[in-house]
Amino acid sequence: MSNERLLSDIAELKQVKSALLAEVHRSIIGQDRVLEDVLIALFANGHILLEGVPGLAKTLLISTLAQALSLSFSRIQFTPDLMPSDITGTDILVNDSKTDSKHFEYIKGPVFANIILADEINRTPPKTQAALLQAMQEYAVTSGNSTRALDKPFIVMATQNPIEQEGTYPLPEAQLDRFMFYINIDYPSLAEEIMIAESTTGMETPAIRPQLSAAQIISLQQSIRSIPVSEHVLKYAVNLARKTRPQSDEAPKEIKQWVAWGAGPRASQYLILAAKARAAMDGRLSPAEEDVRASAITVLQHRILPSFAAQAEGITSKHIVKRLVEDT
Repeated sequence: MSNERLLSDIAELKQVKSALLAEVHRSIIGQDRVLEDVLIALFANGHILLEGVPGLAKTLLISTLAQALSLSFSRIQFTPDLMPSDITGTDILVNDSKTDSKHFEYIKGPVFANIILADEINRTPPKTQAALLQAMQEYAVTSGNSTRALDKPFIVMATQNPIEQEGTYPLPEAQLDRFMFYINIDYPSLAEEIMIAESTTGMETPAIRPQLSAAQIISLQQSIRSIPVSEHVLKYAVNLARKTRPQSDEAPKEIKQWVAWGAGPRASQYLILAAKARAAMDGRLSPAEEDVRASAITVLQHRILPSFAAQAEGITSKHIVKRLVEDT
């Protein structure tokens, strides 16, 4: 990609970011940090897992973003009785009235959309959770002897509730690793909650206008991958991921004590992609170390397994990443 084209796309992305945030804020009040992280994952072509207590507009945020992006959208409500075929689709036996013959016809499941809202993903058994694995990694679905490609862009945005643990099935590490970001949603501030109470109890429902097409998103995703990264930023991101591994020589003493298992190579990849997307959304041609640090928690916290010693002291993976970023 030529420098002129890359500069043009980065300038466009900065404008698009402002337009998207303005449109989404017609329905969503506050949550600026979460929205920025979601847009970074979108333009970096990564999946996200949102965690927060009920009532923090996780579902509304994702559905509003889908409307603002003019993309096809599917919501899958994960429940204990959900089957894999309820997600991917299934072959059904069809009777042809003209020839009086029967044949199998594939009926596509809700996974065949651009944005998938996997609502309360931890409420379904691992067998059904795994139905998303191939789609998230390979952008394809296999049913019987046929493999069908998914339309791009394809982003899975999953939610889970951290409070109600009865009847839930925690995501296995293999599936957690496929999410680029693990985003915690906090309560709104007092001023924001007053605005929420006022705006959501009236008669007016804001209409969301599409700002970006699928083709434009794919083009911007390709431009972000074309952004150059300096060697020191690349080494910084890789070293940060490697320091989370207690078996590594680079790991600090605290990591060896607090971590049972660290982040894999996919973490390094996502740190770089997130840094590229963040820089591009700010209108910069090259990411800096600060861009890597800004996404370190959302990229690394779900890829670190705290040791029993850390759990006994009440030390979470988020605390460990914060400490590691401060010391690196």
